[in-house]
Amino acid sequence: MKVNITKWSSVSTWHWDVNEECCGICRMQFDYCCVDCKVPGDDCPPVWGTCNHAFHMHCILKWLNSNQQQQCPMCRCEWQFKSDQK
Repeated sequence: MKVNITKWSSVSTWHWDVNEECCGICRMQFDYCCVDCKVPGDDCPPVWGTCNHAFHMHCILKWLNSNQQQQCPMCRCEWQFKSDQK
């Protein structure tokens, strides 16, 4: 007996590997996009600071551009992007 597949529909899910549930700036979950984006995914990834706090990339960039002091919004230590992202 031979079976021919005529149609295949695949479904998958994904999520970011982040210890925190949501961005500390916009309060949206990391599996969703920030308030400036329309579609979640690689265009709106989470980024970590050396203090290990994570934010949407767009949120932390907007935060840093709007403040003269380059500090983490959560712990107020000097903000530096973590070089070895998870």
